[in-house]
Amino acid sequence: MKIGELAGRTGVNASAIRYYEKMGLLQAPSRSGGQRLYSSGAVDRVLLIRFAGEMGFTLAEIRLFLSGLRDQTPVGPRWEKFARRKLKDVEAGIERSLRLQALLKNLLRCKCASLKICMECLSLSPDLKTAGRRGVPRQISRV
Repeated sequence: MKIGELAGRTGVNASAIRYYEKMGLLQAPSRSGGQRLYSSGAVDRVLLIRFAGEMGFTLAEIRLFLSGLRDQTPVGPRWEKFARRKLKDVEAGIERSLRLQALLKNLLRCKCASLKICMECLSLSPDLKTAGRRGVPRQISRV
């Protein structure tokens, strides 16, 4: 199939498909008359690349996962390795999001009299002894 058909079947722009080739994520297709001709297996591979990207995997991570992967290669061990690594990133992101949520909820109630007081309430002051809790807001003053 031509690149336009592959793009249409996967919802990925032709320019992205060419970029995937350049980055080694997608095997270079055969050519006929100067046009790229992809096998039917390219659809699954592009869909996997797209899905992994939407789930937050970087192109470098996707390339590492796909390197040496053939149609009959068991993917379970690769998925497990990637899942363990990515789970740590996701958990850190969740923790950041929860801290941000707490901060925003506190900011909605902020009545601090000055920026200095606000920074102290937010644990942003450099002289605080609770450096390990920096960025985790305490209750912001309502005064």
